[in-house]
Amino acid sequence: MKYLELDPDDALDPGVRADLLDTWVAATNAGGAVGYTPPAPVEQIAENLDGALGRIASGTDLLGVLHTASDSAPPHHPGQVERYAGMGMLVSRGSALNAHWRTVLRVMVHPEYQGNGAGRMLMEGLRGSAVDLGLEQLQLTVRGGLGLENFYGPLGYRVVGAHPRAVRVAPDDYRDEVMLVLDL
Repeated sequence: MKYLELDPDDALDPGVRADLLDTWVAATNAGGAVGYTPPAPVEQIAENLDGALGRIASGTDLLGVLHTASDSAPPHHPGQVERYAGMGMLVSRGSALNAHWRTVLRVMVHPEYQGNGAGRMLMEGLRGSAVDLGLEQLQLTVRGGLGLENFYGPLGYRVVGAHPRAVRVAPDDYRDEVMLVLDL
């Protein structure tokens, strides 16, 4: 598995879209906090992905992806050897006042590729991309109650605030949205 910055010219490639849509749907159905709750609303995810890929294609945002190598197929799919199995975006707010930082958004790894450091590889790759862009900070939010801060903390992110009850995952289940920042 390796981290790559997706070239804006490749952002609208149907194969890229298919792999990333599959990853997003699988991550959602596995209970990942990636913007939706199971069962994955495939059409809504596809619309959201298409919008994001359009911003990547225009050069507005950056997409970091994890691409499998021929020797990293998951055990349940030994014949499947080349695909995009993870993604994360560095999203611009489009203002000169915020040009020194980006939001890290839609960080996910296909469940079949989790557990072997892929998430860490993705986040370290995004950090390297941010440094290459000359950024000073990265900001991300996580859904409270899942312990995700414990993943991002060792990567250098620190909690800087929370929006109480910002996320409603069910009619009677509200979660805080926790904001984390990484100084580069």
